Amino acid sequence: MSTMATTAADAFGPLLRVALGEKLPIRFEFWDGSGAGPDSGPGIVRVRSVNVVRRMMWSPGELGIGRAYVAGELDLEGDVFGVLRALQQAAPNDARLGLKAVWSALGAARQLGAIGLPLEPPPAEARPHGWLHSKQRDADVISHHYDVGNDFYRLVLGPSMTYSCARFTPTSTSLEDAQAAKHELISRKLGLHERAGSRLLDVGCGWGSMALHAATIHGATVVGVTISEAQATLARKRVAEAGLADSVEIRLQDFRDLAGETFDAISSIGMFEHVGARNTARYFETLRALLRPHGRLLNHAISSPGGSRIGRRSFIGRYVFPDGELLDVGEVVLAMQRAGFEVRDVESLREHYARTRQAWVSNLDSDWNRAVALVGEARARIWRLYMAGSNLGFTDGGVAIHQVLGVVPGPDGDASMPETRHWT
Repeated sequence: MSTMATTAADAFGPLLRVALGEKLPIRFEFWDGSGAGPDSGPGIVRVRSVNVVRRMMWSPGELGIGRAYVAGELDLEGDVFGVLRALQQAAPNDARLGLKAVWSALGAARQLGAIGLPLEPPPAEARPHGWLHSKQRDADVISHHYDVGNDFYRLVLGPSMTYSCARFTPTSTSLEDAQAAKHELISRKLGLHERAGSRLLDVGCGWGSMALHAATIHGATVVGVTISEAQATLARKRVAEAGLADSVEIRLQDFRDLAGETFDAISSIGMFEHVGARNTARYFETLRALLRPHGRLLNHAISSPGGSRIGRRSFIGRYVFPDGELLDVGEVVLAMQRAGFEVRDVESLREHYARTRQAWVSNLDSDWNRAVALVGEARARIWRLYMAGSNLGFTDGGVAIHQVLGVVPGPDGDASMPETRHWT
């Protein structure tokens, strides 16, 4: 007697109930025309292939689902943020990666005739080699994430070409305005507005946006360093086009190779997540040695309560930020103090990053066909799922982003800092 289910929805039913509870929060529609779940809701999960259950059988949890989405076997239609939020809220914590889910996926695969060896993962998956956080491995990881095409990043990020949390103010009328407000906030925390001609080091300078802001608005002399060749190439072009070649130098250089120079201020914006816990002490000690007395460091980075390493079995770990690590902001403060900094200010911009990522997804969705033409459908899908999914953490507080400001005290202990926050 055949073991085939009447419909794909029938076969998936036990798996959906294990993963999401008895009452489905959104509509699921399958390749054979069957469906399950309410017609009303933020959107639809469209299962286009039996391969989805096969991937979930061999890689239960977010990695299997992520692979199916990247491969085009699974789609999220409608309000992607609402769909992911509904799924997150419905999923029982003890069932996401549990044996029940594996067993249910196996049962669905058996009924649908999908039993077989694991499918090859989409080729965009990263598998870095070498010692964790060695210079070569870090360079390979950075290339995987950033060297996917400057035109693609311009489409997603907008004219500011700034790949970090913006700061929305009452006068911010666009994402570009909010990014400029963030750069100005950092400039003022570093005291660039107080000392014309300050020498600034921008670690992990990206496409040069902070360097351009500091030089243009505050007359700073800037050295920007990155280990992404694509970023360095475009950053140098932007500097030349702005007529700032005498004020801004962009280097293809690892922060660990910085030595023998002196700066008035250092900004590190969205780079610290790549450093890793094992290199944190060296990172802050290196930057501390580059600052003169009264020099300031602004570390702007995603943080996680208790800290977390982005695992190899996670979607982000395989496709977006391999080897990434998020430290608890308390550990960041402690590490800075141990390196000789006096920590003077800590500020969370968590809600601002949720808004920033919503804007990035909107940019991507509004010009989807061009994004696919630039980097391929798989890569465009990776960025859409990553930015929309990580937005959940910034919305509910599972992750945050903090700016931590430290200063190098002078010989007499004077920090040469304002007594109150005059940059807000």
